[in-house]
Amino acid sequence: MPNTTTSALTFAPYREEPGEEYMNDNQREHFRSILLAWKKQLMEEVDRTLHHMQDDAANFPDPNDRATQESEFTLELRARDRERKLIRKIDEALAAIDNSEYGYCESCGVEIGIRRLEARPTATLCIDCKVLDEIREKQMA
Repeated sequence: MPNTTTSALTFAPYREEPGEEYMNDNQREHFRSILLAWKKQLMEEVDRTLHHMQDDAANFPDPNDRATQESEFTLELRARDRERKLIRKIDEALAAIDNSEYGYCESCGVEIGIRRLEARPTATLCIDCKVLDEIREKQMA
């Protein structure tokens, strides 16, 4: 079976055994390793951005050059802010694994599913509840 990618993170998909219990120790460990690797990758990106901004920060005499640099820095900081929020979700997912709550829908309590969690390891809703949530969101907008 080919490797799967989650935000440029490559891992081997989990192979379920017939009759295997959902969210057993092997599955929890599989998702823990995915989440920890993803968090590590995001933290490295934060460090890279910090060093890039420190190294490339210059006081250009030309206002256009300064504006371009500020614009680039703003875009990078916005991306890092999204990643900071994602790191928080990863930490919440890791805590849910520790509490044996990971992999179950927060809304209805059913199994989220191995493949959905591999596609989005921080998922907290089953696909049905997520679809309903998106419909409600669309109606409110």
